[in-house]
Formats: sequence, C-alpha cells, structure tokens
Amino acid sequence: QVQLVESGGGLVQPGGSLSVSCAASGTMFSINTMGWYRQAPGKERELVAAITSGGRTNYADSVKGRFTISRDNAKNRVYLQMNSLKPEDTAVYYCNADFGMIYDSGSYYYNRNYWGQGTQVTVSS
Repeated sequence: QVQLVESGGGLVQPGGSLSVSCAASGTMFSINTMGWYRQAPGKERELVAAITSGGRTNYADSVKGRFTISRDNAKNRVYLQMNSLKPEDTAVYYCNADFGMIYDSGSYYYNRNYWGQGTQVTVSS
C-alpha cells in the first residue's frame, strides 16, 4: 500500500528552527512533485513549498528565505527545514506527492496524488 508518513514537528519558540520529513513507502515507479502544505485552525490548507523530481523548488511568499525544501530521490523522502519560525507558522503540516505510476492492491495506477496524515508544528513562547 502506497502511503506518505511524516515525522518531526513539535513545539518550538519563536525564532527557533524545526524540521519535518516525509517518507513515501509502497511500490512506486516514479514520484513527480513532492511538497508540503499546512493548515492552521479556521484556515484553508495552503502550499508551503514544493520540489520537482529535478530539484526545482517553489515557495509561498510567507516562508521564502526561512524555509528550505529538499528531497532524496533514492530514499523517496522529502524534507522541510524551517528557520526563524513565527507564531503564524503554527499549523498542521501535510506532505503531498504526485506519483507517476504505482502498484497498489493488485493494480497499477497512474498520476495519483497522495497526502500524509499531517504533523503538528506549534510556534509559541
């Protein structure tokens, strides 16, 4: 079964740093764009950062210069390093991946998008 599992997150003081990671598991043949989204209470889910299989990145304006997304294609992992954290960065952070082809439950699937379960990041003094 293909799934995304996040780790990391937690509580950090304003100005601090934190990292989250996401591992894709299961039978997959290609992963295109991987990314991180976040959702704060009462707000819609928003893109934080994304990275293509070739390493091209895209960031939300609110995190540019503070957050860095990276990925390890050999390990099917994506990372988000968060520096200079602010209280407004508090949210549940979700991993997202676009799979080109996967094998799941006895069938092949193409161009499927998956979400992780989310991990809480709280920035507070």
